[in-house]
Amino acid sequence: MKVTKAEAMGTCFGVRDAIEEAMDPKFKGNLTVIGQLVHNPQIVQRLKENGVKIVDSLNDVIDTPNVMITAHGAAQSVRLRAAEVGFKVYDATCPLVMRVHRAVEKLVEEDFYPVVIGQESHVEVRGIVTDLNEYTVILDESDFHKIADKPRIGIVSQTTQQITHVYPIVEKIKALKNPDGSAKEVKFVDTICKPTKDRQKAVHKLADEVDLMIVIGGYNSSNTKKLKKVCEDKGLEAYHIEKVSELNPEWFHNKKHVGITAGTSTPHWVIDEFYETVVEIGKSLEGSTPNKVASA
Repeated sequence: MKVTKAEAMGTCFGVRDAIEEAMDPKFKGNLTVIGQLVHNPQIVQRLKENGVKIVDSLNDVIDTPNVMITAHGAAQSVRLRAAEVGFKVYDATCPLVMRVHRAVEKLVEEDFYPVVIGQESHVEVRGIVTDLNEYTVILDESDFHKIADKPRIGIVSQTTQQITHVYPIVEKIKALKNPDGSAKEVKFVDTICKPTKDRQKAVHKLADEVDLMIVIGGYNSSNTKKLKKVCEDKGLEAYHIEKVSELNPEWFHNKKHVGITAGTSTPHWVIDEFYETVVEIGKSLEGSTPNKVASA
């Protein structure tokens, strides 16, 4: 059984930097992260083992002098409130998430009604919209009625949305008409991050070559879910799992070529563990050494 890793997968620079900052020895026992630093259970466990505390929000009990904003970002009002309470605030927001915040601010300054394509309940999206006076979050065409009376629309996207989902949505919004029949003025700022695009393109390519895909990442990871969606859209059997222990040998029966990909919150040591385990499963099924193929 051949096993191939996607050309682009695993932790991006924003996640890597956030993890490294939170794991700094100076923070041992005196840092609280507001929310999950990244959506990966293995990383969350390592943080806790390093003495880092994790709470859901500023409203929870925090008994450390330092707090950290996660890689997913937060509203500026959250940062200010944390500082006013007396915490020293460390900001691990991914620069590409901050780019979305700045893009929305500019659109509002230009008098466009802000629209975010994404999941309204996701922490990144909440951080983007919380300080806005008015906004709309849409996920698909069923939400178009929320912007029907807006003549000037400025659009951004949650950084981890699927390319093939966002672009068609934008084009359909551009085709909408105002109540008086005039064309809407639409400005789109492409804020899907490059690591997300790279991983989606890599899994799209690999999906044409394999007959099974293992997608590694936290179950609450938006970008990991999108990688599985790419496979499903191509009719490929795919499994999204968090831990090696969840691998089921039965999935690999009669499979000739297995692909492995991972979301941007998944560290490479976790990917390596999965890879070696899948190789061993293939070896046990075939009774011989499988063909191991690493990414280029």
